Amino acid sequence: MKIHLASVFVDDQAEAQRFYTEVLGFRTKNDVPVGDDRWLTVVSPTEPDGTELLLEPSGHPAVKPFRDALVADGIPYTSFAVEDVHAEFARLQGLGVRFTQEPVEMGPVTVAVFDDTCGNLIQIAHSA
Repeated sequence: MKIHLASVFVDDQAEAQRFYTEVLGFRTKNDVPVGDDRWLTVVSPTEPDGTELLLEPSGHPAVKPFRDALVADGIPYTSFAVEDVHAEFARLQGLGVRFTQEPVEMGPVTVAVFDDTCGNLIQIAHSA
């Protein structure tokens, strides 16, 4: 068994696709109309057949209070692996990404947390 698909709820799929591809550097894998929404997934450019991230519409009534609570407590919705948190922090900050937590070393792991502009806090991490 392996993880094939993970998801993040997003307020606007078009804006999420722009942010996750143009800013974060993912590539669109699937973009299929489904009623008023889309089955919209992105993947790492280094693993195009790897785990997909579904940019899922946040219309369900349970989503807003759930995400609001996570953001209020500073809890990231998910985490992405990077080669170097400090370098990625600098790159993303240069692109205007707002960080809620600058890089912090926690033993063998370094993490930072940013706002994905789509309603979520996202963590980036690397292990030493």
